[in-house]
Amino acid sequence: MFTGIIETLGRIHEIQKDQSNLHITVDSSFTHELKIDQSVSHNGICLTVVAIKDSLYTVTAIDETILKTNIGDWKVNDIVNLERGMKLGDRLDGHIVQGHVDQTGTCIKIEEANGSWNYTFEYDKNLNNITIEKGSITVNGVSLTVVHSKTNEFSVSIIPYTYENTNFKNFKVGTKINLEFDVVGKYISRLYSINK
Repeated sequence: MFTGIIETLGRIHEIQKDQSNLHITVDSSFTHELKIDQSVSHNGICLTVVAIKDSLYTVTAIDETILKTNIGDWKVNDIVNLERGMKLGDRLDGHIVQGHVDQTGTCIKIEEANGSWNYTFEYDKNLNNITIEKGSITVNGVSLTVVHSKTNEFSVSIIPYTYENTNFKNFKVGTKINLEFDVVGKYISRLYSINK
């Protein structure tokens, strides 16, 4: 369980293919605090630490994760948003994030707005996920509020702190991102699809 509040950025140090799996080694400022078997969110993908050496740690992504996320597009030196699992008793500053990516989306518009940034993303509506205006959404592991919502797209506004401390600053039109829809929105969309 995560909050969607990014702790730090990591750099992809190495990617090794092993049959249908990917072993991804990340260079991170909090590696010295990690333990084997610990869960870490990488761009919103919950992955388990399997090895640690100096400032580097390794996680493994299986076929299911590769199919549902943008992890198969990652390259050495890419920057990823990192968050360790939530501790019981901590404040929930973002929203409840499972680290289970529902689907990918694509950045279709970036606008500067007098010191902040507006990003618009498009996603496949056929997977029955929805956004709700003023509801929560997780983009690459970042907990955000939806400011505009349509059937297959939504917009979010990014403050300078989020821009500087996440990989949003590296997004371009066409960037593929990971989406985890709000638990409440998932519940509503499932009810809607059942009652159609």
